[in-house]
Amino acid sequence: MSKIYFQGTYGAYSHLAALSIEPKAEVIPCKTFDECFLKANSDESSKIVIPESNRITGNIGIEYLIFKYRLNIYSEYFQKIEHNLLGQPGSKLSDIKDVFSHAQALSQCSSFIKKNNFIQHVRADTAGSAEAVSKNKKKNEAAIASKLSAKIYNLEIISNNIENESGNATRFLIMGKNVFQPEYGNKKYITSFLFKLKSKPAALYQSLGGFAINGVNLTKLQSYPEKNSFESYFFLCDLDGHIENPKVQKSLEELGLHCEDFHVLGVFEADKFRENRS
Repeated sequence: MSKIYFQGTYGAYSHLAALSIEPKAEVIPCKTFDECFLKANSDESSKIVIPESNRITGNIGIEYLIFKYRLNIYSEYFQKIEHNLLGQPGSKLSDIKDVFSHAQALSQCSSFIKKNNFIQHVRADTAGSAEAVSKNKKKNEAAIASKLSAKIYNLEIISNNIENESGNATRFLIMGKNVFQPEYGNKKYITSFLFKLKSKPAALYQSLGGFAINGVNLTKLQSYPEKNSFESYFFLCDLDGHIENPKVQKSLEELGLHCEDFHVLGVFEADKFRENRS
């Protein structure tokens, strides 16, 4: 049985994503993202499921770990995010005064929270909040979390789909130590890589010219400062296409002329969710 590590507690959206990706895998929680990466880095047979960005609130903030460990990206998965207000069995909306959850979940449900005059409390994760509410057994406390959390921690769904905007989703990356990439075929692919530029004026502008000339679309370009420096930056990038596509190869060769460091993180099929995005 394969092992998948995720950050958080059972019932977290990462847990839900892992079950959707590999239903028969052994799914194991970790306290931190760093612990997840360490597990995958030391155990070649395991994988990790890591949230990379949210459709509404943006990047999750795990880029520094991608740079540090340079694990291979096997695939991407978009998990639909549906937030629910969870309370003690028998609790009503009028009973709730205090609501607990992860900062992003609270932000994504800010309209509902404001409308009901709840006092919000930031916690490390959504499922952990549900577990704490379950243990406290106070009718005036509720958590914002998944339906899976309600089932695991024996809580009642007081209100469902309370997020500010419908259609919210989080992009997860499935990563591991081993290097694997699909054969080049007639499918939609993503190539993910990181690079560090040589120190010279207009280096970023010059380095990206090859993508424009060859008609290669960049879907993500994010900078992150090198350790102990605000003058030297790594860049994390996704592009549409397989690395064996001649146009992609020419673009990356041009980029390489301007780089001190270049590393391919993965080549994988684009999730079908991308076809339905608005």
